Amino acid sequence: MFQKILIANRGEIACRVAATARRMGIRTVAVYSDADAQALHVQACDEAVHIGPASPRESYLRADRILEAAKATGAQAVHPGYGFLSENEDFAQACEEAGMAFIGPPASAIAAMGSKSAAKALMEKAGVSLVPGYHGDRQDPAFLQVQANAMGYPVLIKASAGGGGKGMRAVHSAAEFEAALASCQREAQASFGSAHVLVERYLTQPRHIEIQVFGDRHGNYVYLFERDCSVQRRHQKVLEEAPAPGMTPERRKQMGEAAIAAARSVGYVGAGTVEFICEQDWASDAAGPPQGVTAPPGGSAACEAASVGAQGFYFMEMNTRLQVEHPVTEAITGLDLVEWQLRVAAGEPLPLQQDQLQIRGHAIEARICAENPAQQFLPATGTLQVLRTPSAVSFEVAPVRIDSGVREGDAISPYYDSMIAKLIVWGEDRASALSRLDAALRDLHITGLHTNVAFVRRVINTSSFSRAQLDTALIEREHAALFQAPGLPLNVAIGAAMAGMLPAVGQASSSSSQDPWSLQDGWRLHGQPRHREVLELDDQAITVTSTQLGPQAYELQFGDQRCVLNVHGRPGPTGGDQLDISVDGQRLRVSVYRHADDIHVFTDQGSAHLLRINPLSQVDHGHHGSGRLTALMPGKVVALLVKEGQVVKQGDPLAVTEAMKMEHTLTSPQDGTVAAILCSVGDQVAEGVELLRID
Repeated sequence: MFQKILIANRGEIACRVAATARRMGIRTVAVYSDADAQALHVQACDEAVHIGPASPRESYLRADRILEAAKATGAQAVHPGYGFLSENEDFAQACEEAGMAFIGPPASAIAAMGSKSAAKALMEKAGVSLVPGYHGDRQDPAFLQVQANAMGYPVLIKASAGGGGKGMRAVHSAAEFEAALASCQREAQASFGSAHVLVERYLTQPRHIEIQVFGDRHGNYVYLFERDCSVQRRHQKVLEEAPAPGMTPERRKQMGEAAIAAARSVGYVGAGTVEFICEQDWASDAAGPPQGVTAPPGGSAACEAASVGAQGFYFMEMNTRLQVEHPVTEAITGLDLVEWQLRVAAGEPLPLQQDQLQIRGHAIEARICAENPAQQFLPATGTLQVLRTPSAVSFEVAPVRIDSGVREGDAISPYYDSMIAKLIVWGEDRASALSRLDAALRDLHITGLHTNVAFVRRVINTSSFSRAQLDTALIEREHAALFQAPGLPLNVAIGAAMAGMLPAVGQASSSSSQDPWSLQDGWRLHGQPRHREVLELDDQAITVTSTQLGPQAYELQFGDQRCVLNVHGRPGPTGGDQLDISVDGQRLRVSVYRHADDIHVFTDQGSAHLLRINPLSQVDHGHHGSGRLTALMPGKVVALLVKEGQVVKQGDPLAVTEAMKMEHTLTSPQDGTVAAILCSVGDQVAEGVELLRID
């Protein structure tokens, strides 16, 4: 076994690998960029080497600097994690040539499966079904458009060399194809160093099922069952679970053996994932297909959430690395997949054979990301002012597990992926796992930037997800429940916020509990004590007047509403502790966090973000004129789609920026004329910088 390994990655996966290595007595070396000098993964390892500036192209994608760090520290092997260089065959080959083991498959296997087009051709020869499409090398736009037109819309454009939803667009008409292709090619080139794409028929409501496979250098192969990754936004996974709901033992064996055949065909070694798109199959003994879904022709209109694939499954791609969602497989098998990677890379045989593997219980993983679901999941940057997690045990098979590479006070920068953490839960069955996930999301408190926590909690409570009616259109199908659902009741949001802001009452000074002048009870000679605040909630300014009724009781008036607030327990000195309150007789346990004028309220029912408005302040809280188009986050301008003087309609695309490894199209806020273009292609812009002006 290795004595020292270098982890050629950052964030939570670097921390994850370091934890297993430490348990096995293996020393670890971290690499870090300028932006990560104080990062958690640096502290998690025994040694650390600086490899360059913040940009991945100048640090984590610099194979030469990583290999120099490995040689200088005496590392015997390199673990690539996922992303960055993890599926780069040249890097894998360079590690081997430098005398260091690459903790992953051979370079030849990465090359064979690294191109989606080449992999599909290989699978076609092996007799594995493929989604109809064009997977060849000819890449001129006119030819690809002809192929798409012949297939019929919608079609899916996908980067051949990558994954993670980058360089991928669904195109619904011929008129959209040219712009979507150009965007995919730019994003693919930036993320993977190759603009090569494939085009295939877009299955609008399939399930996304992947099989975890493992191979060793002795010719042994196993599949560690399946994961359902159907719930996605922007072609990126939101929730993953194992085993797949509705999967029959017969279909599991069929898909598992197909995955092993794919791995064996390229001499695969180590951990890999074979991904399949599966058509729906309706069972005859349940209540019907998901709302808005039509049962397949000839099938019963009744459906239980989805058993997989009577109409077949199609090979999509093979990821030649460990997957982000590997913890759900660990949870249901009781295995440490990173340990298996290390043992296989060191030349040992697989620890178990197929007949020794078993499924126990059910596991679900939620990806917690810095993003704004209300703004088309735009990635967010900022400081994690509060990061309070539910009780959990990291890196172990436990009812609640959290994998993260950040701490409270860390910043989410524009340079890397927006994922904050992975929240993994396990239960004896899906119902208990789902209940545990809901409780864990309730107890996960993050402030300082936008996150998807509340959105994910709404997803798992939709009818579709709770009944396991899963497909890649779930978020679109449940749009009303996810994006138009009411927030916290107004009296609860206002009452909790005010409870965290009102001065302490009924408390005597430590000098003399009998001294009436030291009592903080708000007593005054004339009239009842009153307190006034202006709070902003959902872009609405609300004036709140509180009248003290007693030592711990207040009447709150806002607009034409009144409520009675009782404070049973006070927050700590920072205002960020738990509060026990009653609002109109309803007893609530809430948490209120204040940072300057920002107030975040968390309750069992949900959360709310309020802003305290200082009437004496002249600060602009972000409400700009409707004709100003500003950068929503730090990034690079990669395309300008209009010219000065051009007439535009509300919603027309105006510019494209790149940030956090994704492209973001900025649209016109109103009908009008482009009065000024204030940026150029290639400009690096800060958040809030004005890019265009519309009259």
